[in-house]
Amino acid sequence: MRRLLAFAATALLALSSVTACSDEGSGTGNGGDAENAKIAFLMPDIASTRYELYDHPLFEARMAELCPDCEVIYNNANADASRQQQQADSALAQGVSAIVIDPVDSTAAASIVNTARTQGVPIIAYDRPVLETPPDYYISFDNEAIGESIGQSLVDHLDETGAEGGLLQVNGSPTDAAAGLIKQGIHNAIDDSGYELLAEYDTPDWQPADAQEWVSGQISRFGDDIAGVVAANDGTGGGAIAAFKAAGMPVPPVTGNDFEVAAAQRIAAGDQYNTISKPIKIVAEAAAEVAYQFVTGEEPTAETELFDTPAQLFEPTVVTAENLPDVLAESDQVDVADVCTDGYAAACAEAGVS
Repeated sequence: MRRLLAFAATALLALSSVTACSDEGSGTGNGGDAENAKIAFLMPDIASTRYELYDHPLFEARMAELCPDCEVIYNNANADASRQQQQADSALAQGVSAIVIDPVDSTAAASIVNTARTQGVPIIAYDRPVLETPPDYYISFDNEAIGESIGQSLVDHLDETGAEGGLLQVNGSPTDAAAGLIKQGIHNAIDDSGYELLAEYDTPDWQPADAQEWVSGQISRFGDDIAGVVAANDGTGGGAIAAFKAAGMPVPPVTGNDFEVAAAQRIAAGDQYNTISKPIKIVAEAAAEVAYQFVTGEEPTAETELFDTPAQLFEPTVVTAENLPDVLAESDQVDVADVCTDGYAAACAEAGVS
């Protein structure tokens, strides 16, 4: 599949570069003294379960290993850019030495970068980039590659099954620059695929209910002409699937991204075609290491640059029913027991998940 790299090799290389730079550079942190330092970890919403379940605890655990005396100040903005601004201001008032932020609004977050910069506090954009004013570093999965991977996977499947009709495209939040990258990646895959793009929607704040409502309207409009749905994450994909079920229509192949438990269950049951496995441990720990380097006065190296920001971009794995058993067996994020509950035991057995 285009641009999909071997994840293990990419992750190992990227993490090696983070660790290797610990003895280099002068940095913008607090002069090399990390004792009792405070690091803010500001996440964007609760619509996606990953931030509460994985990103926060994994970041905090790695930071505790690196700096037992450091304190992590955690906040979730619940999709409110103004609230995130207040949380950043509060963190700065508490004397943080670095801020890791997954912005609610990639443009509005520039004011947070500017404020932090006046106080000499480095900002690490996490998962989503900050636009207008570049932060000091950016750590994420390659979001354009994610969009291209899920879109190409769907197109290949439709070709193999001889499907006819067009596609619906359900994008993420219009205020999230990472969603824009996923959107571009999807277009890279589907624009010349031979499948007509019937309609496209940018989902406010990634809300599954909004995605479901929009897809319901498109079902009324296009009916059986919908061959597949390219959804930018598991929440919007789940909303699309719910819309077809509510309409009493067969569910066409639907994509996703994030490898949530509910998505793994839907893949096992045949309701969702694919998702993206993003081992959050990799990016959460990389963010902790970069934050620690800034705090201790080091200058982290970067493999690339995106939006004028030094960056590390990791390449994840597409998950379908074909490789679901293997991905689950290797995952330290999603447990088989959580996926194969009583309601999904038969589906798991049919899919070879045990």
